[in-house]
Amino acid sequence: MVLDSPSKYSGFAYRMVIAGHYHESDTYSIVRPDGMSDWLITYTLGGEGYFKADGCEQRVMAGDVTLLKPGTPHCYGTPKGKRWHFVWAHFTGGFMDTSLLPLDVLTIRQIEHQAMRERVYQAFLRILSDSREQGAYWHELCLGALREVLMLLAKQQTNGLDPRIDETLFLLAQRMQETVRVEELARSVGLSASRLSHLFKENTGESIVEALNHMRIKQAALLLAHTNRNATEAAHDVGFQNYNHFTRQFRKYIGLTPSEFSQSIRAKE
Repeated sequence: MVLDSPSKYSGFAYRMVIAGHYHESDTYSIVRPDGMSDWLITYTLGGEGYFKADGCEQRVMAGDVTLLKPGTPHCYGTPKGKRWHFVWAHFTGGFMDTSLLPLDVLTIRQIEHQAMRERVYQAFLRILSDSREQGAYWHELCLGALREVLMLLAKQQTNGLDPRIDETLFLLAQRMQETVRVEELARSVGLSASRLSHLFKENTGESIVEALNHMRIKQAALLLAHTNRNATEAAHDVGFQNYNHFTRQFRKYIGLTPSEFSQSIRAKE
């Protein structure tokens, strides 16, 4: 057991992010009876850990992000007979958008799909690298990665979607230019094709094909409005192989043909 005090980290209280990557046995325990002056965030990669704060103990497993508020008396560590693999960072909340920070003294959120777990992990790896190197703009880079993690948590809390549908939408965005097969998407999120199709429609109000086409058309409209790509090039860029199909879908979602839309943009300019 290690008894920590806030004074140990007083030199880090201003404009500092410190981070680490631990793989700890059940002898690992940190006790801070007076809390700390900054935020603690952890992301569990494997095994099991525990946090005690505000009179209760909570366990964390793979995929759990934990946020501990400054000034909160607490202890945390590895339960008996377990190992705990996690990454962590301390940061000063004054450099964060307060709307991204929770009000509770201890917050534990489960990252519910694999693609987002990988994104959170990559953000922590950037924090680890930049905080150790401390090159130009290292502090700002660390805060940017921390903001990404906090925004991903906020997005998960507010979108109200089944996590498997959230992951499906992420996969559609990644594969927008490819031929997308429902069976492959279903395998990726652990559902049958029929169950995924039903659940997707129930959550979004669109079929998977409709959502993909809508996503493609929104991207094509941005390309036509803000780049020098013509309609044929934009159609190809977003994954349409048939130009007539692209035109029909464009009119369906935008209300204009691609050429009419481009003319309207030029007229406004």
